[in-house]
Amino acid sequence: MADAHAKPNHDYHLVNPSPWPFLGSIGALVTAVGGVCLMQYLKAGNFPVFGHNIANPWLFFIGLIIVLYTMFAWWSDTIKEAHEGHHTRVVSLHLRYGMIMFIASEVMFFVAWFWAFFDASLFPGEADQYARAAFTGGVWPPKGLEVLDPFHLPLYNTIILLLSGTTVTWAHHSLLHGDRKGLVNGLVLTVGLGMLFTMVQAYEYMHAPFGFKDSIYGATFFMATGFHGFHVIIGTIFLLVCLVRAMRGDFTPKHHFGFEAAAWYWHFVDVVWLFLFSAIYVWASNGAMIEAH
Repeated sequence: MADAHAKPNHDYHLVNPSPWPFLGSIGALVTAVGGVCLMQYLKAGNFPVFGHNIANPWLFFIGLIIVLYTMFAWWSDTIKEAHEGHHTRVVSLHLRYGMIMFIASEVMFFVAWFWAFFDASLFPGEADQYARAAFTGGVWPPKGLEVLDPFHLPLYNTIILLLSGTTVTWAHHSLLHGDRKGLVNGLVLTVGLGMLFTMVQAYEYMHAPFGFKDSIYGATFFMATGFHGFHVIIGTIFLLVCLVRAMRGDFTPKHHFGFEAAAWYWHFVDVVWLFLFSAIYVWASNGAMIEAH
């Protein structure tokens, strides 16, 4: 009779069923329905705080709280399982596949924003798009529109992100060589540079000579760069969590996928910014009026 406590001869391990996928699905559904209700109330200029309709707009915030709590609890359980030794080679491989697929899905988001931008910029006077031709004057950037100087704040942010890619790589190599001080210092610098990028971009937005609603240029500009800015904020939080864990001594040279995933994500953010800077800031400003400093 086989020993019930003998080590299994396979490379996977069963853990207790997790409630978080189900709870997260409920939270996502409530957030989606609540978001629709919230937008309807905001569109009508009515955001009731008291009265019989109070539940409708607040569904969005209830769902958002559920989603955020699910994220925190699920990732906490994942870290706990890693410490308990449940992350076998197969589990670790699947975690990597999951992160790769997540980044691939994010690439598709940016493909959509770039598609909208290049469709408008390469065909500003398309005969079938009467409204577009009227707004752009048949040229790109639209006639009479003043744009940002690509070699001012955008160039600063490019340098900031390139430096942050260097510091996160330094942190990774420090971890692989058992240098925890280098790991912590590299992460501190990376998080600081991420915050600096966000502040510079916020300043740029506040002083932009065009708005989101002014033209298709503004719409495509703010959607593409703003969506990237949101990713920078998420990546900064991701790395900040890794910094806290590193200071607690969580990562080892052989087991550090949490940090590795954050580094992948951050490099993805860097690469996307290089495309944004080259296309939207530099190429799209060719021949346009540049904002005076």
